[in-house]
Amino acid sequence: MNRDDHAPAVKDWLAAELEDELDEDYELEMSEPELSLELRAIFKRKHPATLDRTTYFKALLSLQAELIKLQDWVEHTGEKVLVIFEGRDSAGKGGVIKRITQRLNPRVCRVVALIKPTERERSQWYFQRYVPHLPSGGEIVLFDRSWYNRSGVERVMGFASPDQVEQFFQDVPEFERMLVRSGIRLIKYWFSITDEEQQLRFLMRIHDPLKQWKLSPMDLQSRVRWEQYTKAKEETFARTNIPEAPWYIVEANDKKRARLNCIHHLIEQIPYVPVPHEEVTLPERVFNPDYEREPLPPELHVPKLY
Repeated sequence: MNRDDHAPAVKDWLAAELEDELDEDYELEMSEPELSLELRAIFKRKHPATLDRTTYFKALLSLQAELIKLQDWVEHTGEKVLVIFEGRDSAGKGGVIKRITQRLNPRVCRVVALIKPTERERSQWYFQRYVPHLPSGGEIVLFDRSWYNRSGVERVMGFASPDQVEQFFQDVPEFERMLVRSGIRLIKYWFSITDEEQQLRFLMRIHDPLKQWKLSPMDLQSRVRWEQYTKAKEETFARTNIPEAPWYIVEANDKKRARLNCIHHLIEQIPYVPVPHEEVTLPERVFNPDYEREPLPPELHVPKLY
């Protein structure tokens, strides 16, 4: 069979893959909460038309294919990649992280989302709890929030003293330079949404039983302290936007475009190239004429309810 004979099969596979993608991502995307008609009307009025689903999923699938190439290159070369995701509560960081990791090998690309520090961790050097999670050779690590908690939520909520915040600002540029000098590729994203958009997303979470778990007391306080968080963000940018590890701002009012733009930008930051792969061939099944498979007891099977 020549190359041309494969073309229809490849097209059929791509069509099937896209259809499967749509089904899978519809489930992942199911963000149409059980809203009141009034809240639905407000949401539609405040959001201009975004990308249609097919256009969005085709672009996402193409970008995810590039992410796989990037992953292969990182694993092949032993590179170390660290990506930090920061931003307002409900800004969409988690959604982007899900789409980045969706098709990658979790042994190569992993997510770090630390809970609040323990008493022991609070007594340690501030950066100490983050160091064990840094990437080793051949790894991509995504931090869903990071040491910038100190200049953000810890500062605004009073969990860190002014002296501790000032010490952080003095330490973090050199800490990040040390990471870069050690061979880590450090990329920092800030997801930016408007005051009005955050309020709307919080209302959607409040009225959606599938998303209420995402609302914490800290999230609700972020509405009260919007201006304090804004001032904290501005000083963080001013004092930690260093040439070795600059900040990149993702405009995130439109979730779909934010995901595509962020992934596309991330791919462009890393000079990956295709790596050689051995051709994969499926070996022949070995049959033993003397072997007969024994039936398993019915109680071992999961009931077929659907």
